[in-house]
Amino acid sequence: MPQEPHGPSGLVRRMERHQVAVYLCAIAGGVLLGWAAPGLGPGLEHSINPVLGALLYVTFLQVPAAELVRSLRDGRFLAATLVVNFIAVPLVVAAMFAFLPADQAVRLGVLLVLLCPCVDYVVVFTGLAGGSRRRLLASTPLLLVVQMVLLPLYLYLFMGAELADIVEIGPFLEAFLFLIAIPLAAAWATQLWAARRPAGPRVLGAATAATVPLMAATLLLVVASQMPKLEGSLVDVAAVVPFYVLFLVVMAFVGHAVTALFRLGTAASRAVVFSGATRNSLVVLPLALALPDQLDVAAVVVVTQTLVEVIGLVAYVRLVPRLVR
Repeated sequence: MPQEPHGPSGLVRRMERHQVAVYLCAIAGGVLLGWAAPGLGPGLEHSINPVLGALLYVTFLQVPAAELVRSLRDGRFLAATLVVNFIAVPLVVAAMFAFLPADQAVRLGVLLVLLCPCVDYVVVFTGLAGGSRRRLLASTPLLLVVQMVLLPLYLYLFMGAELADIVEIGPFLEAFLFLIAIPLAAAWATQLWAARRPAGPRVLGAATAATVPLMAATLLLVVASQMPKLEGSLVDVAAVVPFYVLFLVVMAFVGHAVTALFRLGTAASRAVVFSGATRNSLVVLPLALALPDQLDVAAVVVVTQTLVEVIGLVAYVRLVPRLVR
């Protein structure tokens, strides 16, 4: 039986093979660090955006520009993905909205996180369940752009005119620039450079290998930075957990129904189901952190969704292949 290589490359391979366990350990480590050293919270919070930007850069690096163009021609898959995320999901959220806790910050946090589809670790879990990682990965830039365009509209529809008094457009534009436009442009520039240099494939390989460590670091920073804010808000935050669980359950069947409508194959269908159920908590967190101080619970509500979701996705990996055959 061949042995795994030692050293950095061997460690990277082991992390890739066991990345779900790595992510769970990162979340657990974040919980422990946040409780043991709450004073580190503000400093860790400032580290989130740079690490998240690096994570999205290496994610986009795995999507060649030509592959993205081809993905735009994959009409049925893209249509199903857009329908499930930007029509079905808002309808499901609307059905739950009236039953959410009345606290404005809690409601805003739930809306921020549930209305935006995930673009990072959803690809990992999709692959583990036999879904089409390639199609989903190629659609990530489009999903990011569409959600940033539609999110202000969705928030206005749900919260009305009062939204203008508490949410500024600046953080949305900043998030789009630093978390989408710059990482995507840098990734494509790197691909263009790598195609013309002998060392290019090695550089791309090294950058791709950083995906799991960067994801783990992001999860640890996010959870650790927000744990100190739980004090005094535990009841409000705990009240949204059943809604997050219900969302995961409902979206499995809603996603499956949409894929049947579009007559997708098995791998594509599983990818759409995962896309509809997995939310973009890491990218919308900077928006929650930019809210006024009286709404800082919204960020904790967003992070709570991540904790529920990762555990739920472990169950999804086993159950979705039985649902989508």
